[in-house]
Amino acid sequence: MKPSLIVHGGAWNIPDEAVDACKSGCHRALAAGWSILSRGGSALDAIEAAVMVLEDDPVFDAGYGSHLNLDGHVECDAIVMNGATLRAGAAATLQRVRNPVQLARKILEDSPHMMLVAEGAERFAKQHGIKLCKPEELVSDAEREAWMKCKSDKHAAEHHRGHEQGTVGAVAIDVNGSLFAATSTGGTCCKLPGRVGDSPLIGCGCYADSEAGGVSCTGYGEAIMKVVLAKSTVDLLRGPATCVDTPPSISCGASTADLAAREAIHLFAKRTHATGGLILLDRHGNPGFAFNTARMAYGYVAPDGSFLTAV
Repeated sequence: MKPSLIVHGGAWNIPDEAVDACKSGCHRALAAGWSILSRGGSALDAIEAAVMVLEDDPVFDAGYGSHLNLDGHVECDAIVMNGATLRAGAAATLQRVRNPVQLARKILEDSPHMMLVAEGAERFAKQHGIKLCKPEELVSDAEREAWMKCKSDKHAAEHHRGHEQGTVGAVAIDVNGSLFAATSTGGTCCKLPGRVGDSPLIGCGCYADSEAGGVSCTGYGEAIMKVVLAKSTVDLLRGPATCVDTPPSISCGASTADLAAREAIHLFAKRTHATGGLILLDRHGNPGFAFNTARMAYGYVAPDGSFLTAV
């Protein structure tokens, strides 16, 4: 099977001055994942590599540069899901793990459980060879400054990048047809300590089923949880394509993957009146994406092997 890869760096009101950095980050994530897939490597290795690039880039809200909670600390969440087995590995409220997606993978592969949180998750990480960092090593100067302003000014959105968005994710299919999806986030700025959003929750921020497709979501977590957005989107891939708000006799000029993405975001907005976005691959490797924010950072590998990125 021809491999496929799609990534995202969050759906939010990305300012003009951050567009190039977001596109560059997505391009580097694609390069990291595609270098594995194009040589016949596994989809699991590819999404881990791609998401790690995004976690290490402070322009995104994941890993280093994550938003700070009300106490001024980073608390990260991540998930990895296997489309063949429907098994996931997830971790939440991490304060000392530089690349949360690595821990999510370890939980997927080596834990009898599917989610670990806080100190227990970090203990598991250390036991399985993931070196813990100091909490302050995850804090960027920009987010510290944003936190100071938000804390004193009712969490005004203009004070920092992304407000409640900036989550990252990836979906990949390898030459063997294996499908994996991943999502990683630092959550929302000035969130209550211990808050967990949609990102690490199976079916909410991420879902993969080899019989239909895989999805990674971004946006307002509490709203995404209400409609179980990732699972709802995958379920739309199981049926015939429909064009939202378009008469059946008129073609809307989109692939089944794009139509599923559009319909999912349409239903999400209609039922929750919130904002967000998603990326997906259907079971054949066709990419799709949709968002109802001003912009979303994303990229995918075209059929000719070129990288297409946009914000």
